[in-house]
Amino acid sequence: MPISSYVRELRTQVGGTRLLLPSVSAHIFDSSGRLLLVCQRESGIWSTPGGMIEPDELPADALVRETWEETGLLVSPQFVLGVFGGSEFVVRYPNGDEVQYVIAAFGCDVIDGALQTRTEETTAAKYWTEAEAAALPLASWLRAILHTVFTKAPAFEPPHWTPPPSDKAR
Repeated sequence: MPISSYVRELRTQVGGTRLLLPSVSAHIFDSSGRLLLVCQRESGIWSTPGGMIEPDELPADALVRETWEETGLLVSPQFVLGVFGGSEFVVRYPNGDEVQYVIAAFGCDVIDGALQTRTEETTAAKYWTEAEAAALPLASWLRAILHTVFTKAPAFEPPHWTPPPSDKAR
């Protein structure tokens, strides 16, 4: 997958250090309730279509662009499925670079295009049931939210942070 000029410039400053990056993912279901997944060319890992939001880009535009690039489908975002992040969203690339994605996940409808099973970034695209998807080599972040994705109900991980005991008295 090509590196964006924005990330390339950041990498000249920070090397392979973990970057926190905003991103989007498209959750597209067929009439049988199966989820569209793509197999990433570099890793062989399956995930939903999506990627990084570029500077000055609207999240919905990044979603439509990334889905088009990875699947050949033009989508219309219908609702925010959730906003997800945390340790399961860390990705280490073969060159040593590390990123941690914060993903805005959108439920989408396909409005045009034809599913491309091979693109510059992917080697396969297919609709899967939850059980079938769970048996695939999934991106760790998708595995962490897979059941939530199939419920199609807006969700987010509840907070775990609490103030230190000395701050609670304020």
